[in-house]
Amino acid sequence: IKMLDLLRPIYRKTATYGHFGREEPEFTWEKTDKADDLLREAGPAAA
Repeated sequence: IKMLDLLRPIYRKTATYGHFGREEPEFTWEKTDKADDLLREAGPAAA
């Protein structure tokens, strides 16, 4: 919750044009900056 900053009331903006696939700075759940870390932690079976 803290990492994705999900406690902000941004419902109006997300209700317009959908929640996913948008590059708004407020849409922290769309960021992929943790993808490499997650893959590394998952190990070679996930690759």
